[in-house]
Amino acid sequence: MTTREVEHEITIAAPAAAVYMLLAEVANWPRIFPPTIYVDREDLGPGEERIHIWATANGEAKNWTSHRTLDEEGLRITFRQEVSPAPVAEMNGTWIIEPQGAGSSRVRLLHAFKAIGDDPHDLLWIETAVDKNSTKELAGLKENVELAHAAEELTFSFTDTVRIEGAAKDAYDFIDQADKWDERLPHVARVRLAEDTPGLQELEMDTRAKDGSTHTTKSYRVTFPHHRIAYKQVTLPALMTLHTGIWTFEEDPTGTHTTASSQHTVTLRPENIEKILGADATVADARAYVQGALSTNSTATLNHAKDHAERQG
Repeated sequence: MTTREVEHEITIAAPAAAVYMLLAEVANWPRIFPPTIYVDREDLGPGEERIHIWATANGEAKNWTSHRTLDEEGLRITFRQEVSPAPVAEMNGTWIIEPQGAGSSRVRLLHAFKAIGDDPHDLLWIETAVDKNSTKELAGLKENVELAHAAEELTFSFTDTVRIEGAAKDAYDFIDQADKWDERLPHVARVRLAEDTPGLQELEMDTRAKDGSTHTTKSYRVTFPHHRIAYKQVTLPALMTLHTGIWTFEEDPTGTHTTASSQHTVTLRPENIEKILGADATVADARAYVQGALSTNSTATLNHAKDHAERQG
């Protein structure tokens, strides 16, 4: 079976240790890497972990499981896909971070892969996907590290929470069944939900703003019945460059009460603040505006989920 090997690299104006830490902490990945939707991590012991990744490849949503070995001293992370998505038969690789003076690093990303049935067309498809994603990942890594301090003011998180007199499953079902939101939620004008792979959804909807205008968003969602739904928006309103979130449902031991939450992480697009909010608008104004809009919608959705769950009881 043919093994194809490819390498991509980039130079980053940041210390090697800082670059390594961003790569090592997989919770950062949906923020750093445009293709990454969500990552789940399982600790396997010192320097070893299993990660389940949901990401887009050539415009298609895929998911796979990888085993990673972390070498902080050597500034190296090796990975091997344990469960690969078709048409990949095997995939492994290495992140290598090389110091280039005190404030600069060379990052190399190596991949080796095989295609199911050694199909030349599939090998080309995989190579194209690896090339696109590696280029995006390295560019995202470079931008994120180099703009880390500037982005601190632009990136923020917040959570809305409601208490429900009912079961977590019923509240979860309301959020999971987003294809019914245009009937159930006043602020949703149109919705389209596809779930070609169980547990991986593509959600597109038109949302009404307070002024009556509508805007279209598209998200990929990863579902964990009946306690968590994680998502990443890939079509965003003009004030944001990033919006990820997690719906969580925690039932008390008696099964009669549920705490339902909607957590958001947002990065603002500063060049659009003046155009949308006016010449005197600040980053603080934009934060307040975006949080207000998202919180209004997520709280309304949580309250409708609460009503739905409490009616089931």
